[in-house]
Amino acid sequence: MKRYDVAIIGAGMAGASLAAEIAGEATVLLLEAEERPGYHSTGRSAAFWSETYGGPLIQPLTRASYDPLAKGGFLKPRGALHIADAGGEAALDALQRDFEGTEVELERLGRAALERRIPGLKKEWTGALWEPSCADIDVAGLHADFLKRARRSGAELATDARLEAAERGGAGWRLETRQGGFEAAILVDAAGAWADPVASLAGIAPIGIQPYRRTMVQLRVDPEALADLPLVVDALGRFYFKPEAGGRLWLSPHDETPCDACDCSPEEEDVALAIDRLERVAGWRIERVEHKWAGLRSFARDRLPVYGFADGRRDFFWCAGQGGFGIQTAPAAARLAADLLLGRDTWLDPTPYLASRFGPRPAVRTTG
Repeated sequence: MKRYDVAIIGAGMAGASLAAEIAGEATVLLLEAEERPGYHSTGRSAAFWSETYGGPLIQPLTRASYDPLAKGGFLKPRGALHIADAGGEAALDALQRDFEGTEVELERLGRAALERRIPGLKKEWTGALWEPSCADIDVAGLHADFLKRARRSGAELATDARLEAAERGGAGWRLETRQGGFEAAILVDAAGAWADPVASLAGIAPIGIQPYRRTMVQLRVDPEALADLPLVVDALGRFYFKPEAGGRLWLSPHDETPCDACDCSPEEEDVALAIDRLERVAGWRIERVEHKWAGLRSFARDRLPVYGFADGRRDFFWCAGQGGFGIQTAPAAARLAADLLLGRDTWLDPTPYLASRFGPRPAVRTTG
């Protein structure tokens, strides 16, 4: 049975980026439950790079990821408008206060400026914050690049290799999967929505990683969506939309519905809700729904990512809870997680993100 220094459960963006960061300094195995990596969350993301997304405690990870993403050619300038009706003006004020004194650029706009940026905007939308640095992310290209870098540095990837058992022994972990058995000194839980179930399988206490369903709809609208339309986000979190190739529009009702870890599908009521909210924003005619899908995002209770060894252990490492900001923070977050995993000095104070913030938790006893 082949032995590795580190076995990473999950080859989505979190697992792939961490593997790319540590391969070469450790022997690495990526175990992916599906037939292809990134199937559930990474592969269904309409990701954008936005420094305001996730709040001030996420912003340092987002900012530090900009250069690697830009130099790699994974960003395309877009800009974002956080728009408000009368009920949302206070939310704009709060967003602006959150980032006062930081390097995040936010400009307050009035109705006339909004009309120039969003043709057909309805009259009740009166104010906005303009976030010029927002950019689209080439999610597929970034994920593929991390996997390529990991393999080039010696990491091995096993797909259709769902973890079925994990037992600790004197030499580390013995892992049983659909593709056979493996051994590793350290087990990394980068399983996204499945992070808590993987921990339980390994006899580690779950920390409360909750999956949520997010709905996306691809539309044809008349007039055709403008290619230079910014990302448009409701200040009260009721929708966002942005243009896509071929004059299409990607729209979400910004839903976060708690669910079990699963291969989720969109609910028709969420699709209808998204369209209804779009029709309240602009006088565009919905020609047809071309595609609809749902993806999973997962958060810890405080909605911050979770990195670090479990309860002071040195053989089980959390890399979970990245929510919707896991892609835009991937380069910097992987570097921080790698520093913690390999015992290096960290480039950023990791205290807000450490798994130890949840306190000692009783181990889980497994049977069978």
